[in-house]
Amino acid sequence: AKMKVPAHIGSIVLVLPLLLAVLQTATAQKNGIQIYSLTVDSKVSSRFAHTVVTSRVVNKAEEAQEAIFEMELPKKAFITNFSMIIDGVTYPGNIKEKATAQKQYSEAVARGESAGLVKATGRKMEQFQVSVSVAPAAKVTFELVYEELLKRHLGVYELLLKVRPQQVVKHLQMDIHIFEPQGISFLETESSFMTNELADALTVSQNKTKAHILFKPTLSQQQKSPGQQDTVLDGNFIVRYDVTRTLSGGSIQIENGYFVHYFAPEGLPTMPKNVVFVIDKSGSMSGRKIQQTREALIKILSDLGPKDQFNLITFSSEATQWKPHLVPASTENVDEAKRYAAGIHALGGTNINEAMLTAVRRLKSDNQAELLSEGSVSLIILLTDGDPTMGEINPTKIQKNVQEAIDGQYSLFCLGFGFDVSYAFLEKMALDNGGLARRIYEDSDSALQLQDFYQEVANPLLTTVAFQYPSNAVEEVTQDNFRLFFKGSEMVVAGKLRDKSPDVLSAIVKGKMHKQNVTFQTKSSVAKQEEEFQSPKYIFHNFMERLWAYLTIQQQLEQMVSASEAESQVLKDRALNLSLDYNFVTPLTSMVVTKPEGQEQSQVAEKPVEDGECGTCVPASWAAEHLPGILSHPSPMVMIFISFHCLSYPHPPSLPLPPLFASSPSTSPIFALPLLSLPQELALVVPAPIQAPPVLLTLPGPSIDRLCVNIKHSQEPMNLLSDPAQGIEVTGQYNTEKACFHWIEVTFKNPQVRVHASPEHVVVTRNRRNSAYKWKETLYSVLPGLKMTMNKTGLLMLSGPDKVTISLLSLDDPGKGLLLLLRDTDHFSSHVNGTLGQFYQDVLWETPEGADDNKRILKVQGKDYSATRELKLDYQEGPPGKEISCWSVEL
Repeated sequence: AKMKVPAHIGSIVLVLPLLLAVLQTATAQKNGIQIYSLTVDSKVSSRFAHTVVTSRVVNKAEEAQEAIFEMELPKKAFITNFSMIIDGVTYPGNIKEKATAQKQYSEAVARGESAGLVKATGRKMEQFQVSVSVAPAAKVTFELVYEELLKRHLGVYELLLKVRPQQVVKHLQMDIHIFEPQGISFLETESSFMTNELADALTVSQNKTKAHILFKPTLSQQQKSPGQQDTVLDGNFIVRYDVTRTLSGGSIQIENGYFVHYFAPEGLPTMPKNVVFVIDKSGSMSGRKIQQTREALIKILSDLGPKDQFNLITFSSEATQWKPHLVPASTENVDEAKRYAAGIHALGGTNINEAMLTAVRRLKSDNQAELLSEGSVSLIILLTDGDPTMGEINPTKIQKNVQEAIDGQYSLFCLGFGFDVSYAFLEKMALDNGGLARRIYEDSDSALQLQDFYQEVANPLLTTVAFQYPSNAVEEVTQDNFRLFFKGSEMVVAGKLRDKSPDVLSAIVKGKMHKQNVTFQTKSSVAKQEEEFQSPKYIFHNFMERLWAYLTIQQQLEQMVSASEAESQVLKDRALNLSLDYNFVTPLTSMVVTKPEGQEQSQVAEKPVEDGECGTCVPASWAAEHLPGILSHPSPMVMIFISFHCLSYPHPPSLPLPPLFASSPSTSPIFALPLLSLPQELALVVPAPIQAPPVLLTLPGPSIDRLCVNIKHSQEPMNLLSDPAQGIEVTGQYNTEKACFHWIEVTFKNPQVRVHASPEHVVVTRNRRNSAYKWKETLYSVLPGLKMTMNKTGLLMLSGPDKVTISLLSLDDPGKGLLLLLRDTDHFSSHVNGTLGQFYQDVLWETPEGADDNKRILKVQGKDYSATRELKLDYQEGPPGKEISCWSVEL
């Protein structure tokens, strides 16, 4: 409805229950609502992030319009404030117990007012909307505040911000400050919307303990094209960093009467582990899932340590052991296991109970027979995609059976593949047994998700870790006992200082490392720490008390999952009281926001549960527009098949389909469509198109000549080039039939990064952490000494100061493969070598006797190559490419 916006508060309420989320940006519809200012201010103090998002809008239309504040938030964050300022009047959010807030909302619904929705928008994000009617020329300010403790994952902390204003904004700014008293050891940024044109708007400065990232693009930098309101800003902005650590690994930080103790020691040897992989091969795993599972399992087996022991149990209606005992991870055993894994096929029901009890019996039996090495760590890793259907099918009984069988001796990690499995069932079973659960999303990178999870638990460093503090110094301490500590993670303990605590807070951390007990000691001066956190002007003060409250609530919510009914109620009451005391929107509270009187809408934001269906589907707008015309075309036709792949709609578009459409048992609906024959007048004779060479090398020297390389004889992976001075190595496998590469891998020594490109996607590995990027997905990643960029044409460029620039391009036809392009090659050292690197050694050019100017002989390391001057396509700037003249050589 279009109406005036009164300046006083009415009884209409907006209920925002449990929103845990990352940074957003506000959006407005293109209906006269203009965002004239959007700022994101994020302060990270000792891993605790406090983010304020402020959006200011004005109604430029001549009548009242609806302004929408839409945001995506990280799941692990707690909203702590949300408010609207309309015509100078503030409409605040109030945190209330969920039941109280729900009562107010239900009363609003009973009056006929509609409800809003919060939904999952990806693996890490949630989205909610707030809308309000704005009078002509009136202004509204939306402000969202949320907090989260950044968790160390495979050696890094990650701050993720979502940028999506949907229009250009006169004043747009992201201002990120990081303060880490331990020191910042490295920092990198990555963006899925940044371009070289926008790079000038980004400044990153850093000293020993502080970092400042400022992104402030001008209007022209935001525009997709001059004079238009469409913005290029649509995607993620990520900051990753780690802190400096000592061998003791402990850091106690104190602020305003509270302390936090971070513990992640460096230099510890990895403990040998015994791993039983329990793999679901029931019928529902058929197709892509089992294929990706096989692929991931083969890679994971390669990563087993030489002192590890392992076994495989596959299950459907029954459980089958690969070997009668766990076996050492020798080259022979691993190779045999890979062959076994490659032959796993999906068929039958799902007997999780039998599979789990078989795994536990195997570990117990081998332990009793003294087949497991002393001081080793035993893990069970379960991968399943569905609920139990065979044997014992009662989830509660299965959880009880498994807990009694494990009896605290082993750690269980549960991976739920897709959304047909009860995540709550797996999560409780894992938490009951000292592990954790993880969702594996069905996507092109599912195999990478499995590998990444394994990397998290691949290197146990300590077991039975206990934190001890003087009882006269601290109180209300968070969890201080941990079953396992893995490389790349971090243990965090927080608490209050007592009124008369000592001047120096000391801590002892005890644990077991392989065959010995170890003790770590840490001390911290209370006065010195207090002073350190008061000095930086921009740091969010009193943050440590909120960090303590945040961590306490998170841990109590997790403990509720595996607690008894009575214990669970006590934990719930404590978490609820803390949520209300510290104004956190958690699963136990809701935020009620009053709206101006007379506005007929209330919205409720329910947090999506982990078991909810993730609605992710690609819009079928093209089909909706073009299919009716195609179907009515009188041309002769041939039958082809098109699969509507679900990525934001649960079903293909509703279209009137003629009887010729065939059904298919596929999980993705498949339909037959007519393929039109071309009219004869379009069947023109055209010359053969100019081709792009699989390899384009820019030769050093003033002439800037280029060498186009074709490879005629190669089946095995090739060492394309290696330069120890540059710290670069490029390998690849060439497909002679298609005249392009099947895959290319680029490895950098400084920074340590591996980039593996295939026609499907690009995988970047850093610190055992994999990130997958689809071709033509904008990427702008700045690491110390290396920049990785990819634009909408799909050109991936790897460059850096004084480095050779390596570009990779995936051809449009996914069956074709990859091209390799090199420039800035004057940076190669005299030690460069390899199939392509040889052309940057001493190369002699000769003109054959009697030959014209288009023929040459290249003499390279004792070999002669014929070179012919030809026209080729150069993709150095991306498709569609430009014609160039180059020297064509065959290897």
